[in-house]
Amino acid sequence: MFENTKAFSGFSVNDIPAAKQFYGETLGLRVSEENGMLTLHIADDRPVLVYPKPDHEPASFTILNFPVPDIETAVDELFDRGVQFEHYKGTDVETDEKGIFRGGGPLIAWFKDPAGNVISVIEDGE
Repeated sequence: MFENTKAFSGFSVNDIPAAKQFYGETLGLRVSEENGMLTLHIADDRPVLVYPKPDHEPASFTILNFPVPDIETAVDELFDRGVQFEHYKGTDVETDEKGIFRGGGPLIAWFKDPAGNVISVIEDGE
């Protein structure tokens, strides 16, 4: 039924101007705004809808994963742009001093957008 649709995902935030600044300027994504909502234009122009929600509650899971060829470089560059990485201790996803999980599987580091939604950079082994 849906095999030929151009599905897209979306998530909520509590502050569209803050989200626009973060995703557009801090992360460097192409962002457009229409009808009070944002569209993030990811590679190959895959849209991700960002919509305002006054009673927004941050997602308790990772909403976006950005594959990167070198996680060390990505973490350093994002940190230089003001991104603060999550640090997990005493869990099965314990991170190092930079916020990188090195405990098996791909290297991954998590951070939050201004609305508290969790995002990751994940080393793409290719």
